[in-house]
Amino acid sequence: MTEIIWLFLAIGALGVGSILGYLVRQTIAKKKAESSEAVIGKVKEKAKEIIEQAKKEEAERRDSILKLEHYLAEKEEYTEKKELEIKRKIEKIKDIRKEINLLKTKQIEALEKIAKLSKSEAKEKLFEQIEQEHQQKLQQKLKYLENDGQEEIVKKAKNLMALAMQRYASSQATEMTTTTVALPSDDLKGRIIGKEGRNIHVLEQLTGVEVIVDDTPGAITISGFNPIRRQIAKIALEKLLSDGRIHPARIEETVERAKKEISLKMKEAGEAAAYEVGVIGLDPKLIQLLGRLLFRTSYGQNVLLHSIEVAHLSASLAAELGADVSLIKKAGLLHDIGKSVDHEVEGTHVDIGKRILEKFTISQEIIEAMQSHHEEYPASSLEGIIIQAADALSASRPGARKDTVENYLKRLEELEKIALNFEGVNKSYAIQAGREVRVFVQPEKIDDLSAQKLARNIAKRIEQKLEYPGEIKVNVIRETRAIEYAK
Repeated sequence: MTEIIWLFLAIGALGVGSILGYLVRQTIAKKKAESSEAVIGKVKEKAKEIIEQAKKEEAERRDSILKLEHYLAEKEEYTEKKELEIKRKIEKIKDIRKEINLLKTKQIEALEKIAKLSKSEAKEKLFEQIEQEHQQKLQQKLKYLENDGQEEIVKKAKNLMALAMQRYASSQATEMTTTTVALPSDDLKGRIIGKEGRNIHVLEQLTGVEVIVDDTPGAITISGFNPIRRQIAKIALEKLLSDGRIHPARIEETVERAKKEISLKMKEAGEAAAYEVGVIGLDPKLIQLLGRLLFRTSYGQNVLLHSIEVAHLSASLAAELGADVSLIKKAGLLHDIGKSVDHEVEGTHVDIGKRILEKFTISQEIIEAMQSHHEEYPASSLEGIIIQAADALSASRPGARKDTVENYLKRLEELEKIALNFEGVNKSYAIQAGREVRVFVQPEKIDDLSAQKLARNIAKRIEQKLEYPGEIKVNVIRETRAIEYAK
């Protein structure tokens, strides 16, 4: 019985516990739901605030854009009005100018009508009247200046020139267009000519001179207007004669060595000239160009010796007149530097010289002093006038120059230049005192038929451009070499 009671009590307690557990779970679940709803509510409020803020910012931005558009529209309208106003003012100014010109024309016409003279006639009348009034005074003043100053000026100039010439007096020998090479034996003439003339042909082709082997005992003559070519040929011949081996390959090698030797001689000549005059600090390349003048003549006068002479004469004049002696020495030495390459570069030797000196950063004062020595440019300084006078002194001394020789050399140079202007021409040499021009062409560019046409075209161009006695033979030479090596 007791067990049954305890069973009922246990079942009751279990039921009560179940009911209580259910109630507790319900309470917890309700609290959780309330908490979640609170969080969601807060999030919704935050999102609402963000949306409101964004709408507010968008409205502000829209207002700002509208204001900017309104400002730009007003600015554009103002600009258009301003442009229209400026155009109206320009048109008004044009109208006023037209009216002024019209009034001026009417006034001139009225004055001419009153005076019965045109504008130009009135001007001439006025000048005539002034000239007549002051003519006597001007003549008196000029006569006084001439009588009082002319004699003194001429006397002083003569003294200065005589003093400069006395301080530097050197002998001068005009250069010819031939060079003689002495032979130890006349038997060597045949070896120089070679089999079927091969040796002499190669030598003439490589050096651009004419080798004359005639009946003159113990000598052969090298003829050519270019002194550098003659000197190269002479050195090469002397080396071949001393070596004894004379054949085409040896001739080519010897000519190349002679060219290098001439280049070294030019450098030494340039250095010696600068040392003699007392000019230092010149670029080695400029010294080389200066040395080239040793083999350049002007009317038969050696240009390097002429340049040294001009430097000394101008220095003497500068010392007497109080000019810059150091500057004028350099300007005198370099005044003809353009002649070192004037047969290779277009332009006068003065313009070429200016470009060379500018390239080597020579001072503008020196360039201005040298550029006026032939009056191509006006003398802008005392040094320029002195260089001009010294150049004339050196060139005009008795025996210094021969015009006929120089004209002859110029004609030969022009003859070579005409041939070189044609496409495909490699080298051009004027020989036989200008009676023949030998033209060597590039075989890959000129075929046999084109060579015939080229010779005819060169002959026509010479007839059009040059004046010469007799006739000139145009000899176009096309040479093809085949070279192989045995290994």
